[in-house]
Amino acid sequence: MEPGDLFIPVDTIEEEATLTCDAKGVPPPQYRWSLNGTLINLGLDRRRRLSGGNLIISSLDRYQDVGMYQCMAFNAAGAILSRRASLQFAYLDHFKVHTRSAVSVREGQGVVLLCGTPTSSGDLTYAWVFNEYPYFVQQDNRRFVSQQTGNLYVAKVEPSDVGNYTCVVTNSVTKGKVHSSPTALILKTDGVMGEYEPKIEVNFPDNVSAARGSTVTLECFALGNPVPEITWKRANGVPFPSKVKMKYSNAVLEIPSFQQDDTGGYECVAENRMGKNTATGRLAFYGTETPSFPAVKDAALAIEERLHWECRANGKPKPSYTWLKNGQQLLSGVNYSLSSATYQYFILKTKSAASAHLLVSSSPALLKAKAGTTVTLECKPQAYPVASILWKKGNLPIHINDRVTLSPDGTLRLANVSKSDAGGYTCFARNRFGMSSTTGRLLVTDPTRITQGPVDMEIIVGESIVLPCQVASDPVLDVSFSWAFNGQLIAKGDGHFELRTAGDLMIRNIQLYHAGKYICVVDTDVESLSAVAILIVKGPPSPPDSVTVEEVTDSTAQLAWSRGRDNGSPIANYFIQTRTPFTVGWQRVNTVPEIIDGNTLTATVVDLNAWVEYEFRVLARNSVGVGEPSPVSVRTRTEDAVPDAAPGDVGGGGGSRSELVITWEPVPEELQNGESFGYIIAFRAFGEVSWTHVATSAPGASRYVYRNDSIAPFSPFHVKVGTYNSKGQGPFSPVVTIYSAEIEPSGMPAGVWARSVSASEIEVNWQALSYSPERVLGYEVVYWEDDTKPETMGKVRVPWNQTVVTVSGLAANTQFFLTVSAFNTAGTGPFLPAINVTTKKPPPAQPPMNIEWTLIGSQLSLYWEPVAATESESEVTGYKVSVMLPDLLALGCPSVNSVCHLCPPPDYVIRIQTLSEGGLGPASEPIRVHRLSKITPEAGSLLHPAPSSTRLPALTLLRDSAPLLLHTLICIVNIR
Repeated sequence: MEPGDLFIPVDTIEEEATLTCDAKGVPPPQYRWSLNGTLINLGLDRRRRLSGGNLIISSLDRYQDVGMYQCMAFNAAGAILSRRASLQFAYLDHFKVHTRSAVSVREGQGVVLLCGTPTSSGDLTYAWVFNEYPYFVQQDNRRFVSQQTGNLYVAKVEPSDVGNYTCVVTNSVTKGKVHSSPTALILKTDGVMGEYEPKIEVNFPDNVSAARGSTVTLECFALGNPVPEITWKRANGVPFPSKVKMKYSNAVLEIPSFQQDDTGGYECVAENRMGKNTATGRLAFYGTETPSFPAVKDAALAIEERLHWECRANGKPKPSYTWLKNGQQLLSGVNYSLSSATYQYFILKTKSAASAHLLVSSSPALLKAKAGTTVTLECKPQAYPVASILWKKGNLPIHINDRVTLSPDGTLRLANVSKSDAGGYTCFARNRFGMSSTTGRLLVTDPTRITQGPVDMEIIVGESIVLPCQVASDPVLDVSFSWAFNGQLIAKGDGHFELRTAGDLMIRNIQLYHAGKYICVVDTDVESLSAVAILIVKGPPSPPDSVTVEEVTDSTAQLAWSRGRDNGSPIANYFIQTRTPFTVGWQRVNTVPEIIDGNTLTATVVDLNAWVEYEFRVLARNSVGVGEPSPVSVRTRTEDAVPDAAPGDVGGGGGSRSELVITWEPVPEELQNGESFGYIIAFRAFGEVSWTHVATSAPGASRYVYRNDSIAPFSPFHVKVGTYNSKGQGPFSPVVTIYSAEIEPSGMPAGVWARSVSASEIEVNWQALSYSPERVLGYEVVYWEDDTKPETMGKVRVPWNQTVVTVSGLAANTQFFLTVSAFNTAGTGPFLPAINVTTKKPPPAQPPMNIEWTLIGSQLSLYWEPVAATESESEVTGYKVSVMLPDLLALGCPSVNSVCHLCPPPDYVIRIQTLSEGGLGPASEPIRVHRLSKITPEAGSLLHPAPSSTRLPALTLLRDSAPLLLHTLICIVNIR
């Protein structure tokens, strides 16, 4: 048993750690341990001790005990080393305590909230809390939490996203959890972000190495408006196996049990109707293969001959080699020679004599040859002393002639073979120690022909084709196929290529670089032939190059660029995209000429904003499609100009006495057209001719308050707001009418009175103000339980034309104080003197019990026990009987207004409740009456209890055969 890797939480370092090591041997082995290559002296180390072969470490130290451990087991017969095992400590520090700045974005814009992971050791997982624990951000196609970076990505912000976000980091080993400071997400008020193409923010590395059997996770997420859709594909076009999983709306690709077949290129595509973006990477296999040794067979060697032992291993990183003898490193010496980093040769130079022997090795048992070729049959005996050679075909000796020759080493050569040369051949070797022989068979075959080979083709990027390679061959031959592309052999599972068993080559998802020369090579046991085809691939144009901005005004920019490759199809036209600090992603812009043909390499971009930095790129289109964009131009600022945008949504009003409050929507920065931007606020009272002008130099200002004691309350004013910058004055907004601040009403309503309606409701009445010099918007009713407890105060507001309101949700059997006042935007006027009223006692808490019913002919009668109110409850004044028919549609019937022949009439449900001044009491348990088709109250069915009766017949109902029309029937039974 070998030691395994250990990962220990820091908070458990007072406990012991055990590294296992157990070996078998005779005599029983002893053990030694090393740390980072240095032998551990257990005699001087009080914290480390052996138990059998296991190493036990107590009072663990985070800094002294970390490292690589290795165990050696040894006895008198030899020694062996274990694998190396690591000991690591897991921990998670706290976030630094500081206030995080708010993140301000427009609605529709994408955003990334950074987690800022603290220092740690061990695998981490990430989550985000929205506003308060335990409300976590739910991941969907719009929101994604990366388990690589810990950041939260929102593809397109919506108003519901506004709030505070907290990053939660958990250590998977220690289970410890830490929280960051909250980050506030707020919406800008300068407009909504327009649609833009996807921008990939979460991407996997260009090259990812993974070990055999591990789980590989690739992440990909993009910002965009509309929200982009994420798809994955392999670079070779081969579909994903069933084990591959897509998670979190395809933002995560998971490959469990990673194997050699999973290596290769992977591509993530983020796409919406504005465009698409791609991210690519490559998965490589990381791991070593067990060293393989050729079989070492017994051999009879002459003195001074050499024996070679070969050790080869493949792996990443490149392996190193060490030979051990009895656990000790073997070095080159007199009898041993070690050489080469890739191959190790163990060369035996021994002085001891070897036994003499005779061994014959010959050609394979079955040898195939094409008619007309030369065949060589080998017979190379290893004999001491040297043996003589004799060949036979069948039982007849072979005679040497011009076509049949025999070499000194025993090799038989047959030239220009034919079908008559087929048969069994035996080689005999003899010396004084004996004779040995070996027999083989020669099979002469017909030539092989390629019946259908590949042909020259033209194909479009992204398509798939099959290049055929079919042959006719002798049935006894083993035929194999291979393909070469531009001189390089195509391996199985190599990218886009699939070598089919029948010899055909399938190329999936063809790219431009697949254009070239393809050769099909056919190999049999006896010959090799080939066929050649040229493949021409057409695709979208390559990116244009050298995009330069040659001339700029306040609204235009002249661009020039150089042509890219047309990739087999002439370029039809170009179009231009731009990006600014105020946009997310690239957007297409208007140009002159409006349509830029494929022979034009200059154009003027129009409709730009003044004093804004722009970047440009150019894309080309041909009959195949749109190519990749050009490199981005140098960032260029347009010239400044007088503002051409006025503030929007100008309004105002309210404020304190003698104030005129003016508000507006600020002009976005990208429309301010120059430096020193500000606003001009103009206003005048009704009837005045001249305007009062006030300027503010704050570009983000949205409010101005004019104060003057001469302003009459609630006076109308004409208002407009304009813009200016260093180039001059811009336009004004349309003129609007607003009112100065008003003062609260000075009068108060009269005749207020109130009554208790139920245990939870009070009705309040008052008389409207007959006259008020101030504007009255409505009335405010204030109520409270106790003058000493202001926190119990409640308010209800109603419009000016209403003089009654019901206050609900009150406590039962409780005295309340009430008062009424008038209000407007300045506040409330004086309150009336308070009055008081007490809510009624609550209804009985006991529902009607022991309900019985009888059905005689067409008459249904109900009986129940009377409910007696307690001292703290309202007296019972009657009963409410509700008869309900279940929803027929829910029962599968086509309509509640039609006769259902497939569904039997359902049961009616009857419930009974008490009536009292305090309101309606709880309902009884439901009573089900079977197959009532229609129920109506019997005339005069309001029944009064008899003084001596202990049960009350409350209601008599009728039964007939009418269709199912009734939904709910309510009857009120009074007992007063």
